[in-house]
Amino acid sequence: MTYKRLSEQVQELTNAQRSDTFVRQFREAVRQGELKAIYLPGERFTLPKQYTRRGKSGTYQKDTKEMLFEHTPEFEAWFDGVNRELAVSRKGSSIKPTLETVEAGLVDFEALARETQEKMQASFEKGQALGKTRAKKPAGRRK
Repeated sequence: MTYKRLSEQVQELTNAQRSDTFVRQFREAVRQGELKAIYLPGERFTLPKQYTRRGKSGTYQKDTKEMLFEHTPEFEAWFDGVNRELAVSRKGSSIKPTLETVEAGLVDFEALARETQEKMQASFEKGQALGKTRAKKPAGRRK
């Protein structure tokens, strides 16, 4: 059986700012019996998430208890689903295209490339049409 630390798994998240939510979901899965894990007494690790206090400058981080869990194919399937879900920002409904999300396969690069090409073509045509309408206007008198 292969075992892995929770702190190591947190480092594999696509969106580090959601690490606190991942740990919460991980603990819930252990509580529900979906995953098997144990606490490592006296060991803690720092979450990669950067917190800010309202009205104050600077950031801070939080610590959480270290856990050891069985790294199984079932866990990998669970982690892939949770990681995809957490990669999406809470405010928006779509995953933002970044190097990490493209490499992780969370966004369709080909579809985004086609969309970019279409936008560039539409912008080009709009500029050409605008140029043609300005060329047709008669020159007005200047004072």
